[in-house]
Amino acid sequence: MATDYDAPRRDEVDLGEDSLEELKARRTDAQSGAVDVDEAEVAESFELPGADLADEELTVKVLPMQQDEFRCARCFLVHHRSQLAFERNGDLICRECA
Repeated sequence: MATDYDAPRRDEVDLGEDSLEELKARRTDAQSGAVDVDEAEVAESFELPGADLADEELTVKVLPMQQDEFRCARCFLVHHRSQLAFERNGDLICRECA
């Protein structure tokens, strides 16, 4: 049975004084035909305004590797020369992979 935690609380003395009619009325209110709404279903159908990105194309300008950069032989990321840890057999290794 659902409990309304916002309702004012009553002492045990007050609970014993409920009339039969009040108890029957509360029982029919608790058995109302209202259906609980699943919040997950509501959230799935909710769409933010301007969120439809199906027609959008992602355009990024790709720059070639600069003179002061190198590509790590382990992680294949491009790093600045200051991140060079060592060179082994011609392979450049960054500090993160060392």
